[in-house]
Amino acid sequence: MASKIKHPYSIVRGGKLLDADKRVARPADILIKGDTIAEIGRPGLAAPEGATVVDARHRLLHPGLINAHTHSPGNLGKGMGDQWSLELLLTASPWIGGGRTLEDKYLSAMIGAAEMVLKGCTAAYDLAAEFPLPSVEGLSAMARAYEEVGMRAVLAPMVADTTFFEAIPGLMERLSPALQKEVEAYRYAPWKATTKQMRKALQKWPFEKVMLAVAPTIPHHCSDDFLVACRDLAREFDVGIHSHVAESKVQVVAGYKRYGTTLAAHMDELGLVNEKFTVAHGVWLDDEDMKRLGGRGASVAHNPGSNMRLGNGLADVRGMLSADVNVGIGTDGANCSDNQNMYEAMRLASFASKVQGPDWQRWVTTGEVLRAATEGSARALGLHKQIGRLAPGYKADIVFLDLHHINWIPTNDPVNALVHTEDGTAVHSVMIGGRMVVQDRKLLTVDLAKLAEKAEASRVRREKITAPAKKLYDRLEKVVGTFCPGLAKAPLHIHRFGASHHHH
Repeated sequence: MASKIKHPYSIVRGGKLLDADKRVARPADILIKGDTIAEIGRPGLAAPEGATVVDARHRLLHPGLINAHTHSPGNLGKGMGDQWSLELLLTASPWIGGGRTLEDKYLSAMIGAAEMVLKGCTAAYDLAAEFPLPSVEGLSAMARAYEEVGMRAVLAPMVADTTFFEAIPGLMERLSPALQKEVEAYRYAPWKATTKQMRKALQKWPFEKVMLAVAPTIPHHCSDDFLVACRDLAREFDVGIHSHVAESKVQVVAGYKRYGTTLAAHMDELGLVNEKFTVAHGVWLDDEDMKRLGGRGASVAHNPGSNMRLGNGLADVRGMLSADVNVGIGTDGANCSDNQNMYEAMRLASFASKVQGPDWQRWVTTGEVLRAATEGSARALGLHKQIGRLAPGYKADIVFLDLHHINWIPTNDPVNALVHTEDGTAVHSVMIGGRMVVQDRKLLTVDLAKLAEKAEASRVRREKITAPAKKLYDRLEKVVGTFCPGLAKAPLHIHRFGASHHHH
């Protein structure tokens, strides 16, 4: 396969193109002009003289998978914790995310992008945090990493103006005066300063493959004034809004205590919910929330691996689809889901649906899962007219799977195999915008050995810097790890935990 396409045309010959609706893979040739699919036809499709030929014999061709929700800063925090609830993870953030230089932000984004493309993912919605507020330099460093890898992304600065300890009613009061004083050091910048920084980035954004969005991290971690400012900024610059809504039961209980209503209802009242709005997780959305989101054309980024890993529960994806919610699939950050493997995320999305009850007709099908991980995620990113399908007029973001790999011997139903059998190891090559980024299982755009060296140097340096934050976490863990599970035992009209009852 050719790594650089000099001629404006290239043609992919000899491959089997996935037809997800008919659940078959048929021989087809794909003519590409520049970065866009011009025509798909039978083998032997005519191509302009001099067109670069891409040999796709023994390959299954499918659209690049699209990660609807990740956090690039999490890649340097890979494997740092085990028994973390969402609330303990948030408590640990100064430790696992502290001491970051511009180079670290770039490195962390590059590690994630490299993993994603090697595992068949060609675009991602990345909610990236910087403390105490986002910076144009930091966002640009992350965007540069994506562009150097060759991957598409929507980058959303994840912002708040209320600390985690203030956002959970009653939690700050449980901390000793000494601990209260220590957590004060992790207060965010005032919301007006944060909004100013986001505006600065949105006004002069030079990147082509990386777009910006706005991410008020969790509704009750933001004052209403700040949420409204995020809404207005997104409207002014016509970009998306992405927020962690009803991820854990603790969030929902906190929302009722603070607003007297659900988090989704509160955001809707403030005018944030529309077709450019994405809910991250949505595990504890109720039926009314789902109808509200579906009625507004909003999306949910379903992250089944993270939902189970953090003990948040099992999202009702069938309920979401029935309410016309657009569902995408994501991995979440590597510090709370361990990898950036969209094939695994699809498999878990299928399985998480199937363990929720014996009514198999309510289970999410492999076809629905694959559609969510491609077209559904593309819509969440606001790129559904460009990516998520292999069709004329769409970008040439193509994954080439090796049909001689053991995962594909034999090839029965290719949709079932993509969701249930493939694990990323059969990815042979990946094309993004007509350009080979992965070829013969090798990432062409990044020297992984050098990346590993830099990441190790960063780890050693940051380990010393964040040692005090680690000690603080160890002291806070006892309080947060008792108080928050207690809140989660409050009665609620919906149940999303895997167990049928609480153990008291």
